[in-house]
Amino acid sequence: MRNDETPATPLLSSPLRLGADGRSAVLRNRVVFCAHLTNLAVDGLPNADHAAYYEARARGGAGLIITEEHTVHASDRPYEKLIRGYDPGAIDGYRAITDRVHAHGAVVLSQLNHNGAQGSSLYTRRALSAPSAVWDPMFREVPRPLDHAGIADIVRGFADTARHCRLGGFDGVELQCSQASLIRQFLASGTNLRDDEYGGTLARRARFLLEVIAAVRDALGPGKILGVRLAGEERVDGGITLDEAVAVARRVEATGDVDYINTSIGLATSTLHLIEASMATPAGYALHIPSALRAAVDLPVVGVGRFSRPGEAEAALRDGACDLVGVVRGQIADPDFTVEAVAALTGGTAGGPRVCSACNQECIGRVGFNRPIRCLQNPHAGRENATHTLVGLSAPARRLRVIVVGGGPAGMQAAAVAAERGHEVTLFESRPRLGGQIVLAAAAPYREGLAEITRDLARRCAAAGVRIECGVAVRAGTVSAGATPDAVVVATGALPDAPEWARGLPVGAYADVREVLAAPDRAWHGTDAAGSRVLVVDGLGFHPATSVAEFLAARGCAVTVCTDGMVVGQDLGVTLDREGWLARAHRAGIRQRADTVIAAARRHGAGVRVTLVHHPTGAATEDDWDRVVFAGQQRSDDTLWRALTGGAQGDGRPETVGAAGSAAGFRVYRIGDALAPRRADAAIREGERVGAMLGSGAAPGSTSAPGSGAAL
Repeated sequence: MRNDETPATPLLSSPLRLGADGRSAVLRNRVVFCAHLTNLAVDGLPNADHAAYYEARARGGAGLIITEEHTVHASDRPYEKLIRGYDPGAIDGYRAITDRVHAHGAVVLSQLNHNGAQGSSLYTRRALSAPSAVWDPMFREVPRPLDHAGIADIVRGFADTARHCRLGGFDGVELQCSQASLIRQFLASGTNLRDDEYGGTLARRARFLLEVIAAVRDALGPGKILGVRLAGEERVDGGITLDEAVAVARRVEATGDVDYINTSIGLATSTLHLIEASMATPAGYALHIPSALRAAVDLPVVGVGRFSRPGEAEAALRDGACDLVGVVRGQIADPDFTVEAVAALTGGTAGGPRVCSACNQECIGRVGFNRPIRCLQNPHAGRENATHTLVGLSAPARRLRVIVVGGGPAGMQAAAVAAERGHEVTLFESRPRLGGQIVLAAAAPYREGLAEITRDLARRCAAAGVRIECGVAVRAGTVSAGATPDAVVVATGALPDAPEWARGLPVGAYADVREVLAAPDRAWHGTDAAGSRVLVVDGLGFHPATSVAEFLAARGCAVTVCTDGMVVGQDLGVTLDREGWLARAHRAGIRQRADTVIAAARRHGAGVRVTLVHHPTGAATEDDWDRVVFAGQQRSDDTLWRALTGGAQGDGRPETVGAAGSAAGFRVYRIGDALAPRRADAAIREGERVGAMLGSGAAPGSTSAPGSGAAL
């Protein structure tokens, strides 16, 4: 596929026709909201939450929307909230989705799949089905090899589910042949050991796919689109190679039944970190796959690979790597991505869409724990069906004068939302710049993407007219010194909290991770960090310890990280950061000691002598370190809250009480780490709640009011 649009016209906004011979659909642009898990299903069926979720992206301009996978057979249920596409009861839910998406001009397909051996018998209580008795390294269940009758039954399941999708109003379907699917298990030599007509050569291994294509095309009937998502490169022994993917793509095209090819990289149960790469991976990292397929076939090809900025997506199209661009996390973070991207590319706006940070915490991380999809940057993601109940979406009952103290993510979100609703908002930050702890985290190697969070919030605050005062420390007297506010939002964050063993250690020999990232030279008290032996204590199992370890190793330190957890950075696996961290740590010579606690630490010369205990065995060792850096618990900075309220305590939700001694009776809210130290998603969510309810008439004096809405 080639294009003759002039360079002045963004390819991203240009239409594209899928299909031919009476079954075509015209996409209004080249942006695809590709299939991904949401965990929004209830009892295995699609519902209004799905409809609202996909509708939001259609309203935001996406050209093609592909829903999450729908299983085609009762033998397949690897996770609880998988949609049962084979169940006729899904048709009504399908119709709700398609009606709402079509109302905004987008084309919508459903993805059909059977996970095969890449699943679990936990829910079905049946043996898994696969081409051969080859276990999957994640689920570790040996499947039963399918006989011919079993194969035919699953092929019928694909056809039946496609028929349900047609009746439900979908414009067509996409077959999942990558990442985690029975079809890819037939295609891959490592999982297909058969010696019949379904195994051996690639042509035989592709037989199952071709039978499914024929059956699904027949079931769809005229006027419907059929796409195939192929594994382009899995990077595992016995996995699908790029050359094999090209050969399969040619066979798919030769059927005459397929209208486009989608692509993928990695294998869900071995190299998942390639499929949903974190911020440490550059945009377009997988474009060599669609580029190779596009050179081999004449079908439109979808390219994927962490596209979160309009220019990156446009460049992929301009460079001829693909015909369509898959943008998933970018549209989770900003449902209006497409509209904003096109406006930015044509000079209509300087802002552009919200840029996904690729933190993977609330989208991939939550779904991996069987929880509904969410987004750290977009508190409404996965809750679109409930946001209409948010009192904050309408203009407030009256305009308030609001003071927000603290320019971290909680305070910035609260200020932006309140000002967007029409309140007069002043945001105070004691430091020279906005961002709070995210500024520090973004200073670490491979974590620069976090800066997108504060960049977006700062832009929103400015656009909404928030008055921003940086370098100003607010005290109780400051609040009432000028015009009395109607509400004060305390978002003063948290402070380092040294563990018991660190108290009494000499200045310069002990530092909190925040001190090191903020001002490493000052934390080292003017001495050269290079060559220092540094012990980093991982008390959180997340990025703070691993980030500062890399930061110090890059400055020439000999770094060891110890943790009481099973592994250093235990939660990095949830966000798909662990593989990258391990590889980089190995290259940097960072040593790791797991299942280890600090029993004692004392001054030893200019450094620290630390007693480490391996708690499974009780074995103790003493080691000398030049510096010890702690990444662990914090304590709320609630000084202002206590001064304004007399130290009133609430029930753990964003708190609101009357200000002590205030004749005007202004309300005081406490959110984010000032309420309880947690991760940024909680801070942003609470900022949204408070900003949305201010002046709404929703009983702002009620302690439970900020947390009582169903929307967030």
